[in-house]
Amino acid sequence: MGESKKIVIPGGSGHIGTILSRSLVSRGHEVVVLGRGRGGAGDVRHVQWDGCALGAWAAEIDGCDAVINLAGRSVSCRYTKTNLTEMMSSRVDSARVIGEAIAKAASPPRVWLQMSTATIYAHRYDAPNDEATGVIGGHEPDAPAYWRFSVDIATAWEAAQREAPTPDTRKVALRTAMVMAPDRGGAFNHLSRIARLGVGGPVAGGGQYMSWIHDVDMIRAVDFLLARDDISGPVNLAAPAPLPHRDFMSAVRSEWGVPFGLPATRWMTEIGALAIGTDTELLLKSRRVVPGRLLDAGFSFEFPHWPEAAADLVARSRN
Repeated sequence: MGESKKIVIPGGSGHIGTILSRSLVSRGHEVVVLGRGRGGAGDVRHVQWDGCALGAWAAEIDGCDAVINLAGRSVSCRYTKTNLTEMMSSRVDSARVIGEAIAKAASPPRVWLQMSTATIYAHRYDAPNDEATGVIGGHEPDAPAYWRFSVDIATAWEAAQREAPTPDTRKVALRTAMVMAPDRGGAFNHLSRIARLGVGGPVAGGGQYMSWIHDVDMIRAVDFLLARDDISGPVNLAAPAPLPHRDFMSAVRSEWGVPFGLPATRWMTEIGALAIGTDTELLLKSRRVVPGRLLDAGFSFEFPHWPEAAADLVARSRN
């Protein structure tokens, strides 16, 4: 991104926000995280907001160079009616109020990157979903009906950004796959733990596709999109080689030196998800997503294939 920039990251205190903030600060950028908590660590400045109403925090938007909105309730929970409602409201409200802050700014940011999700695409095995030809989900005959609500959340989330009256600010919706990083609390840390325990075998046959992106490529893609004034609208943040769950977990086990992983049936997965307070959609939905627009724009992945990505992540986890 060249010279130092001021970048505001609503919802930036979570896993992805921490990764991004750390990288941006290390390269000399000023990072302001908007969150509900107080204070923070290191060189990142933290400012309080409630995620749904304009307040003093909006002054941070006025005059900043970029906004990267990551706000939204974690999806790692049971998909109860209450939790799904909170997922929807936290995402839509934060995008709406950021749009209001940008619209009122005397000096609006040049670009607004808005987190979205690869879950917006259909549960499918037959072909990959890119931005041009991908099938938006919600009506798959072989998927549980409640999975449709996740798609509804994603479409409403993107609409809140798209409809915001911010003509001087370029807008990009980041349809993000699972970000793989060695940090504690992330998806890779969890998958590594179950692999090392010997229970990281295929789930429900293991044919469902896993879409993912290495944290190095996620940071590089964000930098790329911040700089490319000609790119707006939905962009898939996913490695170009999604693979079936069985092969995904096989690579994780191989790098940890675990020769075997016990398989799990669908009903076993339901019990396990209930026990740890999450939902089976995260494992059972086939997410076959590819980064059509990034590749067309000339972006080159450092980790396009999972075996090499898994090797790097395990090596970093050991350090």
